[in-house]
Amino acid sequence: MNEPTWSAVDAYIGDKLLGDDPALSAALAYNREQELPPIDVSPAQGKMLFLLAQMAGARHILEIGTLGGYSTIWLARALPDDGRVVTLEIDQRHADVARTNLEQAGLADKVDIRVGDAHDSLAAMVGEPPFDFVFIDADKQGNAAYVDAAIRLGRRGATIVVDNVVREGGILDPASDDPRIEGTRALFDMLAGDPRIDATAVQTVGVKKWDGFLLARLC
Repeated sequence: MNEPTWSAVDAYIGDKLLGDDPALSAALAYNREQELPPIDVSPAQGKMLFLLAQMAGARHILEIGTLGGYSTIWLARALPDDGRVVTLEIDQRHADVARTNLEQAGLADKVDIRVGDAHDSLAAMVGEPPFDFVFIDADKQGNAAYVDAAIRLGRRGATIVVDNVVREGGILDPASDDPRIEGTRALFDMLAGDPRIDATAVQTVGVKKWDGFLLARLC
């Protein structure tokens, strides 16, 4: 099995279970047009987020790392009529692209885009209604701090998903000086034995190559 086969399987899954989605396709096309980095979740991963958020009965979702809003669209679609996504993005241009994509998808009224350093935004959110579901896909150096904030801002039983936690096996290299790998290893170290949260991680292959996601529930 190799990377072309991984991608072909993802395409098969998409054809059989996802089908064509004009709003999502348009969002990816606009992201490319605006020269955003092509690091969105895959369509199959987006549908997974949608289903996990629905299974969690989420009404209040936090996303850390908006980029062009592709994953935000999936999450906003999972909400009931009175639900809301708060999504944090450090780059104003990325936030502007996301806002356009959300407007085109008819979801702008469900999403609150907050621009700035996520650490500052999270610190300012203390006292807001607790979140039911948190998706983290931002700078990997901040993963441990972001999950710690999600624990403080989430309700008991809330779901937390963190993307890109395998790094093509890089997490096994304790000598790596890649800050993304160092940040991801720090996340695993933080969660090991933490009584506030019950977590696992799953390796994945596909159009996003070899990586994985962390899935956790607040105790």
